[in-house]
Amino acid sequence: MSDETAAAISAVRRDWVTEHREMYLGSGGAQGHIVDITPVGGRKFATHCLVKYTGRKSGKVFITPLCYADIGGEVVICGSKGGADHHPQWYLNLVATSEVEFQIATQAFRGTWREPEGAERQKVWNFFIDCHPFYADYQKSTDRVLPLVLLKADEEIPVFKPEDATGLRTA
Repeated sequence: MSDETAAAISAVRRDWVTEHREMYLGSGGAQGHIVDITPVGGRKFATHCLVKYTGRKSGKVFITPLCYADIGGEVVICGSKGGADHHPQWYLNLVATSEVEFQIATQAFRGTWREPEGAERQKVWNFFIDCHPFYADYQKSTDRVLPLVLLKADEEIPVFKPEDATGLRTA
């Protein structure tokens, strides 16, 4: 997908992503976890998590809502950026650190992350696109391999609050 097409998609999604994040954070996770995303080719009961990370250049804290699936006790997210030809900022910031904080509904966790490789990656990818089919279209629109990230919870932490984010980045 060209950068121009990705920018156009990003502009349309920006308001939705911001509203989604604000609803999720403002409700303490009671809302925003399950969202109907059938208008974009997703499922009626699509699962979303929040990922909190620090900008590797800015030092600002960002919170991004992302589709997720649970596989084998780990949470899988995908760095699709809607099929753009470059990785999303959240992914680039995440790989710059070894720890991650994420929230699922009304529970938040500090943990570690990893990227599956080889046969495990294919298994995780197949599972993820079964849960969120439109990601297969994202993959078809770019030559880069969309990164999969597995999150593992190590300890429970307080749920995220709107004031935890000092940056305003969208997906």
